[in-house]
Amino acid sequence: MPTLRAGFVKTAGLVAVGTVLAVASARADVVPPFKGNDTGGIIAYQLAQTTDARQLAVDHCASYGKVAKFRAVDPHYGGYVSFACRWVPYGSAQRPLRTLY
Repeated sequence: MPTLRAGFVKTAGLVAVGTVLAVASARADVVPPFKGNDTGGIIAYQLAQTTDARQLAVDHCASYGKVAKFRAVDPHYGGYVSFACRWVPYGSAQRPLRTLY
């Protein structure tokens, strides 16, 4: 009887550990479709197809008093549109405009 109980406990333990490992590895962190700071940001390619990505970048950079410069486009599922926020170019007397809808 003791060997039967020990075998059951060992099997139950292995099943529990396997279940925990299977569930833990399936969890992935969520990345927002638009993310940025004062130096620039990224826009998910799917969001860029459905909205005006240029206007999103311009509004984001204008909130820091900067202008947007697009850097790269990775045009496939899971790709991103990247942009940099730069200071207003020399010789420009105007400040960046921020549109409010």
